[in-house]
Amino acid sequence: MESWYSYTIIALLAFGIQRFLYKVSAARKCNTAWTTFAFMGTVALLGSLSFIAVKETVTDVLFLLFISFVNSASFLAGTMATIEALKHISTSIAYPIIRLNTGIVVIFSILYFKDSLSPYQIAGIIIAISVILILTRYGSNETKEQTTDRNAKTGFVLIFTALFSGAIAAISSKFAALHTGPLGFIAVSYTMSTLFSLGLRKRLQGKEENPSNRDALIIGFCMGLINFVGFYFLLRALSVGPLSIIISITGMYFVIAIILSAWIYKERLTILGIAGIVLTIISITLMRI
Repeated sequence: MESWYSYTIIALLAFGIQRFLYKVSAARKCNTAWTTFAFMGTVALLGSLSFIAVKETVTDVLFLLFISFVNSASFLAGTMATIEALKHISTSIAYPIIRLNTGIVVIFSILYFKDSLSPYQIAGIIIAISVILILTRYGSNETKEQTTDRNAKTGFVLIFTALFSGAIAAISSKFAALHTGPLGFIAVSYTMSTLFSLGLRKRLQGKEENPSNRDALIIGFCMGLINFVGFYFLLRALSVGPLSIIISITGMYFVIAIILSAWIYKERLTILGIAGIVLTIISITLMRI
């Protein structure tokens, strides 16, 4: 099995669990900035310690700082927008729409990086985007039923913020994987995100938020541990594999989050949702061929 594919599957599983923890944070009404602070700070610490331990070298400091800033700002915006959106809209609605950014990234990758894809891989990407569209349709139907008790308008503004921020984060990660060391990039990018999120902690402490930050810090710490593993293997995959395929596979993390949310929080999973999960498995299999 090609190494980039194995790395991608590990990243997919890690990101799926991490995104489910976004739902846990939202359900417990944690202060998003504190959750994100603990999350980013954990990854920054692990990345820095690993960078020092393996003595990874940095060839272009200015590029590292620039690409880390772009990635940090976009990823932080996407993370916070996603968690806030999940306070208004269910997982089954939010994640499929957010992952429409897969289409943006795939088109960019094919045009810019000239990805060479087999017919099976093209079919896998088409199925992956179809899964997103199917689950988006599923989510839009559910939204109509939830209009009376959810602030859908606010949720959708946040969702589309996360959508475009996620596309920028994914593309910048590819450039970082090609031109910087993974551990140095993780350390610098997440350190920036940690500082940004710390500055936003008071603005996101509303009346409905949990006044205790204990849950936020614990959940954020767990997110950080899982994300460090997932992001490291994502960068390893991106350094040798095609962005269009890798982002299509990891972009289906939301299926894992939806399954866990349906199990833990009893969120409804319909025939369309189940069909999307089955098609996801088929898509991932095709992209391996």
